[in-house]
Amino acid sequence: MLNQNFKYPDTAAYNFVTQELERRGVKLSDLTHLAYKLLVEFDTRVTEADCQVALQAVLHKREVLNQAMVALELDRLAQADQLREPLLSIIKNDAGVFGTDETLALAIANVYGTIGATNFGYLDRVKSGIIKNYDQQPNQVNTFIDDLLGALVAAICGKIAHQLA
Repeated sequence: MLNQNFKYPDTAAYNFVTQELERRGVKLSDLTHLAYKLLVEFDTRVTEADCQVALQAVLHKREVLNQAMVALELDRLAQADQLREPLLSIIKNDAGVFGTDETLALAIANVYGTIGATNFGYLDRVKSGIIKNYDQQPNQVNTFIDDLLGALVAAICGKIAHQLA
């Protein structure tokens, strides 16, 4: 039931996501640098500072925060063996037919339309930069975080592309 008195915890959600990313070793500058490398190929006016501003805008959208919180928490719970089977094994093994990790990430990328979605698809396929680091990290559940990082980079690209259009 909808609680009319509930106020969405925007600041707490933002802090949750940024602190969990930091705890997991993610530097936001790695995300903005990857976005910059992708964008500058298409428009040399783009700067890394533009990407930093865009990332902050992306990270202040509730749609992004909601998906990111769920993704980060599912990885954490799986790492701690706090999910029930068969979901635990599926997530711990990053089963290729699972697809829920990509679905959550696409929800973030789709905030920025087709540009966000196609950039996410590209990043999910090539797994470059920080995304590759998390995709290939042994003994750590990264089923959701690698896709989350790709989605954030794709969202930065989409936001800036919309501004330049």
